[in-house]
Amino acid sequence: MDKKTILAVVLSVIVLMGYQYFFAKPPVKPPVQQQSAAVSGADKKAPAAVPQNVLPSVATNNAATTAPGTIISATAIIGSERDVVVETPLYRAIFTTRGAALKSFQLKQYKTSIPGTKDIAETFYGLIGKTKPVHEAPQPIELVHVTEGMPLPFTVTFPDSTINIPDNAFFEAQGSLLDLTKGEANRSLVFTQSYPGDLRIDKIFTFNRESYSFDLEVKVHNLRDAPINQNAALTWHQFVDPEAPTDSYGHDGPVSYVADKIDRPAVKKMDADKTMGPYVSWGGFESKYFIAAMIPQNPSLTSMRLVKTQGDLVSVSMLGPKNVVPPGQPSVFKYKLFLGPKDFNVLKAQGIKLENAIDFGDWLKWLAIPMLLTLKFIYGYIHNYGIAIILLTILIKLIFWPLGNKSYRSMKEMQKLQPKMAELREKYKNDKARLSQESMALYKTHKVNPMGGCLPMVVQIPVFFGLYKGLLYAIELRHAPFFWWIQDLSAKDPYYLTPLIMGATMFMQQKMTPTGADPMQAKIMMFMPIIFTFMFLNFPSGLVIYWLLNNVISIGQQMYTNKKLA
Repeated sequence: MDKKTILAVVLSVIVLMGYQYFFAKPPVKPPVQQQSAAVSGADKKAPAAVPQNVLPSVATNNAATTAPGTIISATAIIGSERDVVVETPLYRAIFTTRGAALKSFQLKQYKTSIPGTKDIAETFYGLIGKTKPVHEAPQPIELVHVTEGMPLPFTVTFPDSTINIPDNAFFEAQGSLLDLTKGEANRSLVFTQSYPGDLRIDKIFTFNRESYSFDLEVKVHNLRDAPINQNAALTWHQFVDPEAPTDSYGHDGPVSYVADKIDRPAVKKMDADKTMGPYVSWGGFESKYFIAAMIPQNPSLTSMRLVKTQGDLVSVSMLGPKNVVPPGQPSVFKYKLFLGPKDFNVLKAQGIKLENAIDFGDWLKWLAIPMLLTLKFIYGYIHNYGIAIILLTILIKLIFWPLGNKSYRSMKEMQKLQPKMAELREKYKNDKARLSQESMALYKTHKVNPMGGCLPMVVQIPVFFGLYKGLLYAIELRHAPFFWWIQDLSAKDPYYLTPLIMGATMFMQQKMTPTGADPMQAKIMMFMPIIFTFMFLNFPSGLVIYWLLNNVISIGQQMYTNKKLA
């Protein structure tokens, strides 16, 4: 086996390893009948809402209520539950007076599906008169997923404090609707809870109608005659259905940014109880395209606790700081909360590196982010991400045009030497060392670099992976139409047409490429279009369009180069 064959095998192994690392889909369990409640993914359909006036039990395994040495007052538990709706142009939130917590948070500008879309299987069954596929009507994306009896997001307790409170105690609030669709841009929702002789708590949410982030102030008033030590815990609770279908390209689970490091543990592999910090920049719960994040005011004084219960409830708590509250005085714990899409510009505007929630990869992000920003820049003028991908592909191809010319020229020159190489193989077939020596002498004589045809291609592989990450996780492509049957550039081609055409162009390109006199090498290289076609069947159609167009331009460039050197 000569060096070119070895190189071909090595490149094939690199491609396969890259595929396994970046693209291979783990086995997906078949969908099962959903419970009447929630699913784990934040961009899945909303679960059944927790009924009003039903008193859920206190979660004894709550991350924030298990701390010893605290006092729990019972006087504030008596009350009634009612909802307070917050309406903005971006979302509809439902808070409850039980725990002053969040029952529902629906994003108005993002839907669960695209109406009227069918794939090839559904179309086929429709043509032969089989059961008509049932499509659920698109629903707004719901970020809150809990089942009945579970604690709700944004509960506040005080573990390791002089006085703790139950997470499901009743608060008082004014009104039932906070409408920000008109009038003032900023408005506040105040929940108040009193424990006579101990403390009074005010939870103040301040909303901005043009932002997915809002503020939370937790004011603790010391009603005692002596100082008290209070350590606040703000918790996001999320039910994760272990039997629910999952998106193998995404992550449904807790996520955090602690000490400048991102952490997104798989729920199935989570420890029962884990504490991280200090230096907690933010933490919360994410899906592929959406995130609910809690941002503490003092990262250096905040730690984070992850708890997974046997009931598949995941709790993410922000702990701290620990404040000494003088008698008759208040103490304030401040947070910023973000519940919305993983839009790079929106997340970056928060100023706390929340954009790291987008899974671009540790080092590929340096390629993925510039490409995404370029794509968005082009989209700003043409308003079609499919065409933007085409223009971006042409731009990338122009940048690599000189490298491509060099590669094709080198391959052409190598092809001219194949008769002489065949003579050397026959002459030194029993002396590999001499064959290698004579081959290098031949290359040197004719000033041919045997790696010259491959290295320019290898240089483009990171660009492909960077673009893959950018297109795969960019929410801008979610439900973004191109034309005709491609109505979602983030999803696979429903009729597999573009992957098949891509495979055909790759086969054509392979036939045009000199492969040397070694028949084994030629066979290996001819398998590449088949492998790539199967790989691309389930890739986002936006990425397939990029690779398809890249092949077409490369074929034209290779034809031009070969004609010029003929």
